[in-house]
Amino acid sequence: QVHLVESGGGLVQSGGSLRLSCAASGSIFNINVMGWYRQAPGKERELVARITSGGITNYADSVKGRFTISRDNAKNTVYLQMNTLKPEDTAVYYCHALIVLNTYWGQGTQVTVSS
Repeated sequence: QVHLVESGGGLVQSGGSLRLSCAASGSIFNINVMGWYRQAPGKERELVARITSGGITNYADSVKGRFTISRDNAKNTVYLQMNTLKPEDTAVYYCHALIVLNTYWGQGTQVTVSS
């Protein structure tokens, strides 16, 4: 069993910054991909950013240049540094991990950006 625990969400003004963290625990040998998705009210869950165990990253076009994903493989932890936040970034952010062929999700953390 694998558990993902997120932290770092909250309320911030437009233009501000937040840093999300997600720590994986349990029966882990190698996490192929870790990433962040988000879901705003009335919208589908969408990819924000992801990073492979080798450090290859992908970002949604809407966050490129503002968000940075990183990971600490030794700690099985992924981070999302979010800068220049906009009201449209308001959503529940979910941590995601792909381990072999299994997908795991965190419980989600709310990010609210006020205008």
